[in-house]
Amino acid sequence: MRTSPLLVAALLVAPLAAAGCSSCGKSSTDPAPGAASSAAPGPADSAAAPPPKAKTPAASRQGNVVARSPAEDLLYVADEDGSALHVVPLPFDKEKPALTVPLPGRPAQVVARDGEVLVTIRDPGLLLVIRPDPTVVYGEAARIALPADAWGLAITKDEKTALVSSAWTHKVSAVDLETNKVRFTVDVAREPRGIAIAADGSRAYVSHLVGAALTRIDGIGSDKPTVKRVNLPAAPLRLPYDTTRADDASLGYALTFSPDERRLFVARHAFGAMGVEPWYGAPTVDVLLPRDDSPLAPRRKQPPLTGTHINSIPPDDPTLDLRPGDLVQPRAMVYRATTRTLLVLGEGNLALPELDATSIDPSAMVRKNHPLHDEGASGGGPACAAPSGLALSSDERKAYVFCRSTNVLAVLTFPEPKAGAKSSVVRIPLGQGPKDALVAEGRRLFYDAQDTLVSGGLGCAGCHPEGRDDGFTWTEFVSEEEGTNHTFVSNGRVAGLARQTPMLAGRVTAEGPYGWHGESETLVERILAGFALHRWDERHVVDKQATRPRALAIAAFLRGGLVPPPREKAELSEVEKRGKAVFEGAETGCKSCHAGAEHTDRVPMPLPRMTIRAGYTDEKDNNKYKTPSLLFVGGTPPYFHDGSYATLEELIDKNDDRMGKTNQLSAEDKAALVAYLRTL
Repeated sequence: MRTSPLLVAALLVAPLAAAGCSSCGKSSTDPAPGAASSAAPGPADSAAAPPPKAKTPAASRQGNVVARSPAEDLLYVADEDGSALHVVPLPFDKEKPALTVPLPGRPAQVVARDGEVLVTIRDPGLLLVIRPDPTVVYGEAARIALPADAWGLAITKDEKTALVSSAWTHKVSAVDLETNKVRFTVDVAREPRGIAIAADGSRAYVSHLVGAALTRIDGIGSDKPTVKRVNLPAAPLRLPYDTTRADDASLGYALTFSPDERRLFVARHAFGAMGVEPWYGAPTVDVLLPRDDSPLAPRRKQPPLTGTHINSIPPDDPTLDLRPGDLVQPRAMVYRATTRTLLVLGEGNLALPELDATSIDPSAMVRKNHPLHDEGASGGGPACAAPSGLALSSDERKAYVFCRSTNVLAVLTFPEPKAGAKSSVVRIPLGQGPKDALVAEGRRLFYDAQDTLVSGGLGCAGCHPEGRDDGFTWTEFVSEEEGTNHTFVSNGRVAGLARQTPMLAGRVTAEGPYGWHGESETLVERILAGFALHRWDERHVVDKQATRPRALAIAAFLRGGLVPPPREKAELSEVEKRGKAVFEGAETGCKSCHAGAEHTDRVPMPLPRMTIRAGYTDEKDNNKYKTPSLLFVGGTPPYFHDGSYATLEELIDKNDDRMGKTNQLSAEDKAALVAYLRTL
């Protein structure tokens, strides 16, 4: 049953006495509904008042796309693409269909606690407090404004404080859940996502979509927290022995503590990790020891391994049990205490791997791989694709998985602990996908890593999460053999050209050209070229006729399905106005190339020779590079085609008149120019 949008809109602002929401519709500065009154009760009141009912602790203090209520009677699913919250009665009964509640923006994560649901909203950045009426309706009890792109969520054990990460604006905020006020907001590194809070409330760890390091925040119960970076190398046991730039990572959506908090597990994609075949690195779950913030796994010390590929580990090597397809593009993770395992969802595959949480490298020890697709499945509805969030039943016998690109809730029942037992899956349709069938198909393909015609084991979202970028500079390997294609590799085991991952969201509206050299006339042609680049076997020749329908669908999704990052509508400051004048001035000439809606004329222009980055080769044959888009440029470091500049300040300061004339600018003008670029 889908609630009428008009009814829900009325419910979100009307008092809901049945839900105990006497203050719905008040601003975020008002006291929280149900908060204790400052007036002391009289003797008669004290005598008559029943003892307060003990609250049931939240089933999970960490946010996820899927959350189970403490009473285990409801399941909440954040449907980002549908801007809705699905409420599913438990146990599932076809006679009691899910309720869909429209939200004021795209939700990212939910936490369900006794009598309330907390939901992060990406744009505008919000934390919603929703109090359910057990009969029909859901009412908004509080709306707390946060920095834009509010995403990750976690609450303290006493459930008095919530931490929220705001991805694009790289902030973490603490919200007092008793007053519904923001206690502090701190600036952190790029793309903060998952949050794990220690049980004693002393500190929290934050993972990032870009980079291998974590952020640690101490003093989260105070108004003056401290922030520091914690180094955690990605898959150190699977790194090549002789490389110096392979411990980087991306896709750090999720992290979680072990029950005793002696280990902190971090799921992400390791660029440098070697595998049986992967050219792109490998998925990993790395372990941090919170007692001293040291990594559990040491770096590999033996000489390089050999194999069928230059970047591979032999199939019989005991250090690697993970095979391509077991886990791709890590997205969500929970700890299963009854089996001492980690359940890790990957957006790119159609299974739920169960990893050994006691291992020094959990991702190298796959205990079981539970299929989410048709194998062993029962019930109707479309298959699961792009699994993005999960929750466990209280007895940990069931996993509830939301499949984003097919709008399905997959209810997986784990097998009995006996030989030959198999898991079973029931699929429940939730919400609706894109109305345009081509966009819907493109959305499925964008996440899918299993389609061998599209790539060699990594979906589009593996390098372009949410249509953004992984912040990584890849190697374009150019084979000297005649008739072979170029291919990308990530772990530095071969020499090649430096290629920084470009952002896609909001930057692909033009017909063309595309590619760093403008070598593809249209977006579809560029996607077809990518089908050959994104695989290890450089000899593979893509049949463009067979794959063109896929390219057309992906192009439709990139233009009609990806959501650009939020942009604040604000008047330029005096410094930004000065930077705008510098940008548009004839002396610098920036606007002569960076024009139009995407701030690019898309024309390949010759650039003077640059110092070649260590580990990469010189691009001798072509020094013309297409003018890059400056749209959202403030949030997409590193810069230049080879990722050689870590910040905008460094890019402008070391430009040396390569792109526009900037050598004559004063330090103040350069700072103003950078400030203006961040507004684009």
